[in-house]
Amino acid sequence: MAADELSFSLPCSEACERNKGPILEVLRQWLERGQRVLEVGSGTGQHAVHICRHLPVVWQPSERAINLSDLRRRCQLEGQANGPLGWLLPPTELDVLQPHWPEGPFDAVFSANTIHIMPWSAVPKLLEGSARVLRESGLLLLYGPFHDGGRHTSSSNVAFDQHLRSLDPAMGVRDAHELTVMAAGCGLQAIDDLAMPANNRLLVFRRQAAAASDPRP
Repeated sequence: MAADELSFSLPCSEACERNKGPILEVLRQWLERGQRVLEVGSGTGQHAVHICRHLPVVWQPSERAINLSDLRRRCQLEGQANGPLGWLLPPTELDVLQPHWPEGPFDAVFSANTIHIMPWSAVPKLLEGSARVLRESGLLLLYGPFHDGGRHTSSSNVAFDQHLRSLDPAMGVRDAHELTVMAAGCGLQAIDDLAMPANNRLLVFRRQAAAASDPRP
């Protein structure tokens, strides 16, 4: 089977195809040449491949073991196609609930459409792990639908939230305010909240310097 036929057989997310362009344009504003970026929950790998074709960054895709095989196939087949600017690293296994994360420091951690499908109990682990592997002043960038204290940005997000909870009560569109408070407790300061197409948002957090220890006895 030819490489293009193999690529065609890979899982493809229509949502990724729709939002990869807008996400790329926003990431251009935040990422600099040569920076190391950890993507949490790379899924089909479409974002990883697209971004590395257009941004000169070092991109580390990751996924849980159950989804790692297809991600590796896409990165092998498409990762170096069409003259990429960035460097796409081989995908690595990452479960946010487990203590082992890829070795940092990273300049940024990026995750798209993961917060609402992981149980709320896993969200603190995502924030804690991100803070742990980020360098000082490194960025956490979270893309997806969010609400503010139960106020959704659209009726479609209300319907989406209800759909998620019907599939699994542990899933659901998350509260950006609650997420911001939780992130602050991990040393991640909210610095931007960008409106994205289809009623999504990109939340940007910066890792703060560790508090200096008290020199007094």
